Amino acid sequence: MTRLEDVTATHFHWHCSHGVGTIKLNRPDRKNPLTFESYAELKTLFLQLALQQTIKTVVILPNGGNFCSGGDVHDIIGPLLDKDTLGLLNFTRMTGDLVKAMLACGKPIIAAVDGVAVGAGAILAMASDMRIATPQAKTAFLFTRVGLAGCDMGACAILPRIIGQSRAADLLFTGRSMSAEEGQQWGFYSRIVAVEALEETAQDMAKKIAAGPSFAHMMTKTQLNHEWNMSPEQAIEAEAQGQALCMQTQDFKRAYEAFINKQTPSFEGN
Repeated sequence: MTRLEDVTATHFHWHCSHGVGTIKLNRPDRKNPLTFESYAELKTLFLQLALQQTIKTVVILPNGGNFCSGGDVHDIIGPLLDKDTLGLLNFTRMTGDLVKAMLACGKPIIAAVDGVAVGAGAILAMASDMRIATPQAKTAFLFTRVGLAGCDMGACAILPRIIGQSRAADLLFTGRSMSAEEGQQWGFYSRIVAVEALEETAQDMAKKIAAGPSFAHMMTKTQLNHEWNMSPEQAIEAEAQGQALCMQTQDFKRAYEAFINKQTPSFEGN
């Protein structure tokens, strides 16, 4: 299997260091829109991440003052008008598969948002596990503004879980922009930082998480995503089983030995 540290992405920048994989869309002149090719390549990357252990966390960064402007008007929206129903369904399933791959990759994902994060760009942020923003961040699920439904790429399932049903309905029906301050108040963003501190803050968060017990982090991510579909009794049992598995890892033993020796544990992910 090819090591992801050695992979050169074609449709976005991909860099790995200290267990952190960093994604940066590479069309800043157009506010980093997505194309058919970048959707597919991102999906493949996250599918591969699920199978590799050397990369512990992922950061998605803005480029040129913007996060992502969604599907490219010329490269995606125009060509979609010429597709039949099956072709359109293949496209919408492919975009949904990117979100599925992000949820199932087993790695905590941090979205660092500056400027616009709209349409599919807002979805990329939504599908991440943690989101931080600059005061200039503007987030919009603007599908209704182009004549489409707000139910795109899992938005109607995931967004209400983050900010609540009524607030999600507000954004999905109107397509309006959510400011960074509003996003923080609603829980979409966990913190707001200055533009010049955004990348460093995101990378520091990612490195700290990467230094932790990665098997346990995978379990935490899995349960955060799955327990919405469980009753409290089912969730408690699932967590009991997950925690029992974590207790069999060497990282659990390393933490104990470090504690009794008054040292800082060094986790290795096994």
